[in-house]
Amino acid sequence: MKDSIIILCGGGPAPGMNTVVFSVAKTFLSNGYRVIGLHEGYSGLFHKNPRTEDIDFFKADAYFNRGGSYLQMSRFKPTDEDFEKNFNLPLFQDNNVKLLVTVGGDDTASTANRIAKFLKAKNYPIHNIHVPKTIDNDLPLPDNAPTFGFNSAKDEGAHIARTVYEDARTSGTWLLISAMGRSAGHLALGIGEATHCPMTIIPEMFNKTAISLDKIVKLAVSTIIKRKLLGIPYGTVVVAEGVFHDLDPQEIKNAGVTMTYDEHGHPELGKISKAVLFNDILEKEFKKIGLKIKTRPVEIGYDVRCQDPVAYDLSYCTELAMGAYELFKAGETGCMVYVDKDGNPKPLYLKDLQNAEGKIPPRRVNIDGGLARNYYGNICHYITPADYEAAKALVANPEEYDFKKILNW
Repeated sequence: MKDSIIILCGGGPAPGMNTVVFSVAKTFLSNGYRVIGLHEGYSGLFHKNPRTEDIDFFKADAYFNRGGSYLQMSRFKPTDEDFEKNFNLPLFQDNNVKLLVTVGGDDTASTANRIAKFLKAKNYPIHNIHVPKTIDNDLPLPDNAPTFGFNSAKDEGAHIARTVYEDARTSGTWLLISAMGRSAGHLALGIGEATHCPMTIIPEMFNKTAISLDKIVKLAVSTIIKRKLLGIPYGTVVVAEGVFHDLDPQEIKNAGVTMTYDEHGHPELGKISKAVLFNDILEKEFKKIGLKIKTRPVEIGYDVRCQDPVAYDLSYCTELAMGAYELFKAGETGCMVYVDKDGNPKPLYLKDLQNAEGKIPPRRVNIDGGLARNYYGNICHYITPADYEAAKALVANPEEYDFKKILNW
């Protein structure tokens, strides 16, 4: 029987999923392996009758450059009991599987770490290698290397955002854009910088002060007031969805926003538009301080996850896939594949990346790095002490909207 590999995809989609999966397939097929695609993410490893299919060259060649994910994905997370009672070892034994390739973000990587420990503890002769993906760009890769999917999502997000900016300029309004990014603001900042947005609000900005709804609102008002002083009656504000996830749930409840709550009383933010949420809260602030501003909400997230990958990700995903083969050939396991700037694959051992809970922590924006520092220092518009006197014609207390005072920078 031929040696085989299994490929699965976990979490949510990102541009390049198919490129990784089918580039892995092409590489291993050309080296004599059988390639098995496993549907429904990790759930297939803990199910007696998983949905699998063999991948041949023609299937790989037809799908490698398409958006979405041919292999159905899942956010399933196995329990300790699943590992002990439900792990489908016959799936590996009956198909002579030598390698499990997992493709996914931080949650999928954390589960891959648990699988690596499990395989080692049981002394099963199965290698596992993880390929890091996420449009959030929040996996801890060296040298600020992106996760695959990020650049494609940023490209499409920037396309939407600059169209929206033109709408704002044309109609003399403000468009409030929420960008995906549960734990980090990479996508929001990338879109904001690319489109010269006058204010981008990300969780990492609150490195010297506690995050609050009041501060988020004041940052948006600060840029609107500043542009009014400059004679610019329009603009966009990009907000990373993570700022709302970092808030005290009671704050959102107190703001009078209507939403559903889970069994613990926490707002189910995943079910609502963060752009609409922010727009509603900001309109209340305008009414309170007497500013007449027209705003409209725009959500960027699900519309950038399944697009066709741009050339960068087509090449990058192919390199990651070939890198997975090279690491496997070298005997590596329990690792995440990383490709350096020269295209050389290197292993990042999952056990070395884990925190005290055994999870892979997210990589956040370096708010003191050049990208963030220069963007906020040169492109953004906001109130400074030099604007206080002129701003008094618009608000009674302009110092409350001073960008650096709000953030304690």
